[in-house]
Amino acid sequence: MIQLVATPASALADEPVHIRATGLLPSQVVTIKASLKDEKGNMFWSKALYRANEAGEVDLKQTPALGGDYVGIHPMGLFWSLKPEKAFRRLLKQDVMNSPFWVTLDLYDSIRFQNSAKVQPKASQVVQRWFSAPGVQRKQIREGRVRGALFLPPVLALAYFAYEDLPEELLEVDLEYFEEAANLLLAHPKILKPGVGVISVSKGAEIGLAMACYLKQVVASVCINGPNMVFGVPLRYRDLVMTPKHLVEECTQFHISGAVRLYRRRGDPRDELNHESLLPVEKAQGSILFIVGENDECMNSRACAEQAMDQLRSHGRSSGRMLVYPGAGHLIEPPYSPLCFASWTRGVLWPLLWGGDSVGHAAAQEHAWGEIQRFFRQHLIGTRCKL
Repeated sequence: MIQLVATPASALADEPVHIRATGLLPSQVVTIKASLKDEKGNMFWSKALYRANEAGEVDLKQTPALGGDYVGIHPMGLFWSLKPEKAFRRLLKQDVMNSPFWVTLDLYDSIRFQNSAKVQPKASQVVQRWFSAPGVQRKQIREGRVRGALFLPPVLALAYFAYEDLPEELLEVDLEYFEEAANLLLAHPKILKPGVGVISVSKGAEIGLAMACYLKQVVASVCINGPNMVFGVPLRYRDLVMTPKHLVEECTQFHISGAVRLYRRRGDPRDELNHESLLPVEKAQGSILFIVGENDECMNSRACAEQAMDQLRSHGRSSGRMLVYPGAGHLIEPPYSPLCFASWTRGVLWPLLWGGDSVGHAAAQEHAWGEIQRFFRQHLIGTRCKL
């Protein structure tokens, strides 16, 4: 009897799953498909073709995929190669506390490229992918101006626009708002003093780097594919107002998919004309980890990180570190998350191109996740601080 087994059948989303098929004919070619429906009803699919060994078994830890959405040995390939049925949809979990993503694995005893309800799989297995561990608590935060969600053990997911009573559009970055959030977190009884860590990506990484520069409460920062200057809207902190660099409209490019490429619109971060918008990274009192995807199509994140590292070194600072990942795009997420190559984004007329190739991006996410955790353990827990 053909069997498809995935263990563990229920696990956190950043934990690997071991997938095996048994009861096949020797050298039989089979198709294994994965499918997932998100909370908005969008479908995501992936598939890979395998040849059974002489014992009639396929083990994704040892058996190379012959074709499909990837080739070679990739034990979690069916997860990170999931693609949206409708173009430009990004897989995001909304309710991280009460429900998992349900991933259905189906095995077909022949080559199956099309999705058809008329052909039934020979074996199936459903896997639960959870986004919070047992015992984690969530508390909605509405204190002063601060809005977000506090997870215990303590992690604050901080909103800064288009959420509840916050402004619908981001017209400026008020760093005092983020300082208020850092102080709120430090006042919590489960937080170990004297500082907090920040992890951020894209525009959030610009804000995270500004926090590292100006807020003494921040002792460890992870900036994922972010600029080293103020973009789009002014940054304000007390009496300081930093002029933003604006996008160069005439350098807009369109990908064959229809998504817009912002890479050249952001210009060269080393241009002297950008000096007023440059963040003073040398003022950062804590440690900074820059994570860069070399296939980032949204911005020249490598040049931005390199310039920031040069700033630190020129002032005798050794508090920065840069990790560069070939093949990785802009949206580097936790391990086994599908590559989002392009997607719709709030307030933009066209889908944005993020870039990345699925294999390189998946490898980057898996390695970076471990490095991020080690970085925070070293600079937060090791110094009696807390994220």
